[in-house]
Amino acid sequence: MELDFERCYRAVDSRDQRFDGWFYTGVTSTGIYCRPSCPAITPKRQNVRFFPSAAAAQGVGLRACRRCRPDAAPGSPLWDVRADVVGRAMRLIADGVVDRDGVPGLASRLGYTERHLHRMLSAEMGAGPLALARAQRAQTARILIETTDLGMAEIAFAAGFGSVRQFNDTLREVYASAPSDLRTARGGQRTPAGAGTLALRLAYRPPLHAQALLDFFAVRALPGVDEVREGTYHRGLRLPHGTGEVALTPAAGHVAATLRLTDLRDLAPAVARCRRLLDLDADPAAIDATLAADPALAPAVAAEPGIRVPRAVDGFEMAVRAVIGQQVSVAAAQKTLTRLLTAHTPHTPHRPRALVDHEVDEVNEDRTPGQPHDQRGGRDERGEVLRGFLGAEELLALPDSGFGMPVGRRETLRGLARAVVDGSVDLAAGTDREEAVRGLLALPGIGPWTANYLAMRAFGDPDILLSTDLAVRRGAAALGLPDNPTSLDGYADRWRPWRSYATMRLWRAA
Repeated sequence: MELDFERCYRAVDSRDQRFDGWFYTGVTSTGIYCRPSCPAITPKRQNVRFFPSAAAAQGVGLRACRRCRPDAAPGSPLWDVRADVVGRAMRLIADGVVDRDGVPGLASRLGYTERHLHRMLSAEMGAGPLALARAQRAQTARILIETTDLGMAEIAFAAGFGSVRQFNDTLREVYASAPSDLRTARGGQRTPAGAGTLALRLAYRPPLHAQALLDFFAVRALPGVDEVREGTYHRGLRLPHGTGEVALTPAAGHVAATLRLTDLRDLAPAVARCRRLLDLDADPAAIDATLAADPALAPAVAAEPGIRVPRAVDGFEMAVRAVIGQQVSVAAAQKTLTRLLTAHTPHTPHRPRALVDHEVDEVNEDRTPGQPHDQRGGRDERGEVLRGFLGAEELLALPDSGFGMPVGRRETLRGLARAVVDGSVDLAAGTDREEAVRGLLALPGIGPWTANYLAMRAFGDPDILLSTDLAVRRGAAALGLPDNPTSLDGYADRWRPWRSYATMRLWRAA
């Protein structure tokens, strides 16, 4: 990836937060690397190098700045726009594929040899897949060190390291500190968390229209799966090594996330999926600038800056929601989905109240001793445990009576589940978007609206316009735009490559 020195240096000199995650600033005189918005004194030009990834900076021997914590910066929005192999690889690495399956597993998912994949990532990111995964492990380990009282050996393996020695060496290299020193540096604050409970902050590029996200999730919430309560979105998670629950509370400059995991090895994929769910790696300044150039959208952009695309933590869940939501209202779809989930799990157990009340503090946020914890733990007021959506195998095991829908739609769901189980359709975030859409369209009962809806919400394509969607057409008409699908498609070329965000604004206009 080519980085223009003058442009990057101007961003550093102005401490522009919009460029956090786009690139990293290496300071050769101090041996550290920072995010562009680091509040430290701007280094001299002759002492500066710019890197496309934290792993690239670490690769030349630089350590992470302790002041601005560049490893916790938002991810590059390039991986939303780009659907090429490098973009897919970055999404899969963030989801922990290298930790679970190694580089051979990553290369197999992408359809390339390990050598060629290493060559492509090194050219674009300045580091190969192992180095990129290693940088992510270091960040995961730091989070666990600072937010839990787990032993260092437990943290090492939970973060994905193969040995305690590798864990110690990596953290000394990346942070210039021993793991025990990182724990000491967190001060007197202790995290009163139970097993598998973590609190952290998810950074984003402002602005973020948090209420639009919460409104969207609230009207589509499913009992026992997710809910919005008192400004916080709670939901259950299905993760590679187990299950989890998360409570996401938007705040100024970050989203506070409280995670409860049955297996701490799932921390990195849980964080990646939560970031993807809320579209936190987007570049709202660039998106809004493009959409505001259209006089029809300019007032809406000015009134509601930072609208994001609500995405998904589970591609199969989103596919089921999309199929059931075809040609019916949101309320009708919720009733059918609730019946489907009830057939799978007729009763959700309640946790003991003591566990429901257990909560943790955010990282680096002071709390007066003895102050009650905020109730944001992913359970409703009755203490009901939130679970992830049912999987493809579980859907196939349901009897006909559990679907509560016409035979054709029931068989479409079963055909979709079979395609996911046998691997002919890949609904993961790192999938080849075009190939996945073709696979979906080949299934009986799935048409362009459903496939494109999934491309937008499950696969993260930022340039999808659902021109045949009734609500989109109503929103277009309300703004004085063409409401004929063909005419609207032609008009929307001016919104590229952000037509998914225009779709969200048309929905809101409706």
